[in-house]
Amino acid sequence: MSAPLTDSSEAIARKAHRTPGAKGKPGRTRFTPARLGIYGFLMIAALFFLLPLYVMLVTSVKPMEEIRLGHLLALPRHFTLAPWQDAWASACTGLECAGIRVGFWNSVRIVVPSTIISIAVGAVNGYALSFWKPRGAGVLFAVLLMGAFIPVQVMVYPLVRVLASVHLFSSLPGIVVIHTIFGMPVMTLLFRNYYASLPQELFKAARIDGGGFWRIFAQLMLPMSVPIIVVAIIMQVTGIWNDYILGLVFAGTRNLPMTVQLNNIINTTTGERLYNVNMAATILTSLVPLAIYFVSGRWFVRGIASGAVKG
Repeated sequence: MSAPLTDSSEAIARKAHRTPGAKGKPGRTRFTPARLGIYGFLMIAALFFLLPLYVMLVTSVKPMEEIRLGHLLALPRHFTLAPWQDAWASACTGLECAGIRVGFWNSVRIVVPSTIISIAVGAVNGYALSFWKPRGAGVLFAVLLMGAFIPVQVMVYPLVRVLASVHLFSSLPGIVVIHTIFGMPVMTLLFRNYYASLPQELFKAARIDGGGFWRIFAQLMLPMSVPIIVVAIIMQVTGIWNDYILGLVFAGTRNLPMTVQLNNIINTTTGERLYNVNMAATILTSLVPLAIYFVSGRWFVRGIASGAVKG
């Protein structure tokens, strides 16, 4: 015959047989007014951003005969991809009718070197400011941060004069230099904060082992910088790809990026305005940033969480 349970044993037994809704275990989700309000707000916000995209998509696959009927939200009765082909290969951007593909390749030639150079310069600056701390490092960092808050329009005319004096105005190297200059403050801030979150003991141990400035940077810091490099790539590629004013002013007529070519397509009217072609060209222009966010969005969040906002 088993011995009777003590008071403590009874308490333990009651705790073990508690229902799932007891404290310490998640119960059934209750739809409170506050929760319903949050869901309602999120649905409205999603519709606010998705409705224009829906209109662009359905308009881009409609023939002009259906668009003239004025049914903006209606699905296409006669699906066609001809507007996409015209937007890519034969839409007029002023006097030339070579489509938006010319601007696409111009944007690629601008984005790739601008992203690589600005990230490389920002990484070196952040590394130097975090670990080597040269004389006047605080002043230099403050000046760089001030550069991040200066409006682009304020700097356009001085930069035009400077680039013209060194024969880089209206050229591909000139627009790459411009994007590198405007990207350097933010890139320096990102890498400086990331490196500041790393243990100083790693740097001191590398110095004891005889590592110099570039050796420590290449063999120790860069392999540890993959998360923040991904963040920097996403920010720079999307920012440079979506840029309009710098490309318009500094790139020159032979290197106009995709955003400028899109504006030229929409504003070039020879007879009837082709809304389906304009919508297709707009979607083609936004595909690269959208693809980057969809593919690497989780890496962006992971990079931010691993130190991009630490300081």
